[in-house]
Amino acid sequence: MRPRPRQVVAVVVALLAAFLLVPAAPAAAATADRFGFALVDNPTVPPWTALPGAYQYGSWAPGPLATGGKVATGRFLVRFPGIAVGSRGNVHVTAVASDGRFCETVRWYASGSDEIVDVQCFKPGGFPVDTPFTVLWTVSSGTLPPGVGGYASVQVTSNLIAQSYDSAGGAVTVTPLAIGVYSVRFNAVGDPAGVLAGNLQVTALQPNANPRRCKILKWGATGADVVAYVACHNPATGAPMNSDFTASFARERSVYASFAPPKYFGYLATPFAGPTNWSYPLGVGANGWGPSGSGTYTVKFPQLHQSATTAQLTAIGDGPAYCTIQAKWLQFGPDAVVPVACFTNAGAPEKSDFSVAFASSV
Repeated sequence: MRPRPRQVVAVVVALLAAFLLVPAAPAAAATADRFGFALVDNPTVPPWTALPGAYQYGSWAPGPLATGGKVATGRFLVRFPGIAVGSRGNVHVTAVASDGRFCETVRWYASGSDEIVDVQCFKPGGFPVDTPFTVLWTVSSGTLPPGVGGYASVQVTSNLIAQSYDSAGGAVTVTPLAIGVYSVRFNAVGDPAGVLAGNLQVTALQPNANPRRCKILKWGATGADVVAYVACHNPATGAPMNSDFTASFARERSVYASFAPPKYFGYLATPFAGPTNWSYPLGVGANGWGPSGSGTYTVKFPQLHQSATTAQLTAIGDGPAYCTIQAKWLQFGPDAVVPVACFTNAGAPEKSDFSVAFASSV
């Protein structure tokens, strides 16, 4: 017996209802479950002052803004609204200063539905001082299929892995090699052909807000694995020092782990060539850099200054030299220009290599 029209309609409606109850699969291009970035251009404002709208964005619903405020000398809290997951995820912080001031992460945590990032900044020698900075927080889960880049991150606490993520589904390993020196291996997120590619960022983490500074000693490729060497120093003396830290690696993805969106992002590492200088949509070698003075440099990211933007920077090399973003990055048409300043441990201008990443919100 043929089904009646009403029975057919009822079956179709039931099937549609069941389909709509199944969550859509995440886009293969997206990695970050939740994220936020912001620029603190005035580190003396009281909590909870809105941060500059052109330099903040995140996975929160439209309407609320990232806010922040000073809670002690050099100490500043950033609030990302409605995206809290507690202490999970990865944080990077870079000072925006031309005089040797630098910043570290203290902790991050949930406050109600909001994610709070606690930042402490110092002047050369390790004395607290109010400092502008750029900050991002991101948390990811799941894996990515081949052909859409790779992302991995790790938080190291007391020389042990506190948490990690690898978009290839592999392990992240950390091995202390000497006082203040660590080997970090990100499994299978590098170029499949074993070519050195992608971008690395490192930030010191100190839960008691004591001064620490970490950098990239060097990094390389072992097949599709990325092996990074992290070096941490005592800012008071410049001597190597064990330190907690966060590190992340992104290949053909934004510094906050997502892709499509954003479709405007890029990175470069000054000691290297090839796909360590990369941007979307322009590809390999699109970005430029050069010296602009004693220990200062200019980095140009063509076509990438679209909507809200963010940047992060880490020094590369031996010794305690370090780098900051010299001043708030500039926009020239669609191009972004990031000024960089590097210093000796005492805060004098110093030549240094560095790794820099820039990303838009779209």
